[in-house]
Amino acid sequence: MKVGFCYNLKKPADESTPADLYAEWDDEETIGAVHSALARKHEVIPIEGDEDAFENFRKYRPDIVFNMAEGMHGTSRESQIPAMLEMLRIPYTGSDPLTLAVCLDKAAAKVALSYYRVPTAPFVVVLDPRVKTRFPPFPLIVKPLREGSSRGIQNRSLVRNARQLKEEIHRVLTQYRQPALVEKFLPGREFTVALLGNGNAVEVLPIVEIRFEELPDHINPIYSYEAKWIWDTVEKPLEIFTCPAKISASLKKKIQSVCRAAYTALGVRDWCRIDVRLDEAGEPHILELNPLPGILPNPDANSCFPKAARTAGMSYDELVNRVLDTACRRVGLKP
Repeated sequence: MKVGFCYNLKKPADESTPADLYAEWDDEETIGAVHSALARKHEVIPIEGDEDAFENFRKYRPDIVFNMAEGMHGTSRESQIPAMLEMLRIPYTGSDPLTLAVCLDKAAAKVALSYYRVPTAPFVVVLDPRVKTRFPPFPLIVKPLREGSSRGIQNRSLVRNARQLKEEIHRVLTQYRQPALVEKFLPGREFTVALLGNGNAVEVLPIVEIRFEELPDHINPIYSYEAKWIWDTVEKPLEIFTCPAKISASLKKKIQSVCRAAYTALGVRDWCRIDVRLDEAGEPHILELNPLPGILPNPDANSCFPKAARTAGMSYDELVNRVLDTACRRVGLKP
């Protein structure tokens, strides 16, 4: 089978670009690993997810596309490649343009979750700091509305007073040029959950817990950009994750249930990683959904979806091909 492989190759940062500009894009090691995994069974056609992508899809006409492209510009950047493929009637892995756009917009996702009574923390969206807004009680966490890979979430994003809140809202509005999501901070344990499949066949992989006590002293207990990309490195990996999470059977069941509900409510397809945090009473709440999850191949990189897959007995190559096979079955292709 001819499998298109669409991705965004991470560019080297320079002094003129923010350090986290390409945080969501994939490096050569990851792109090479996914290509190699797909090539075990299929003819692979690599296609960069750039302005030439549409013509390349039309030229090569793959049977299906393994999509990892995150995009760069626009409020629905993750939807651009799937929208092109739908126009060309080429099937692809993962969620459709609408689901990708909603999941990228954290407020839109939380509104949808709330409608379906899936628990998520109270929040407000700030477009103009001059407009009087009623916020949830402190402490609060301030995030860019439409970013992933912890982009824009720094140690300082957890705020405990009005001055810090004002500063963080200003930083998000000016640096990221998008609204700020201000959310009640949930003080409990945090988990990330990998799911595979569709409909009644969705499988929840072993749950990963993020252990904030392994971060440097006096650091806020959040999975910030610094925690993800600066303090926890391949050269000096932190023992920040436990998989499977050491939790009771009842809590495991609750986390699995709330993640399945979120997966269904947002119309996710094939695979997704979902971030969950416990509130004061120990009840799980959805933080966000990642329908284009990162899959770094090096175990020392602490990439959570491959970590969960390894714990479930799946190799990296098996994980990649499992996603492809799942999409093939959904669209009626023989894997």
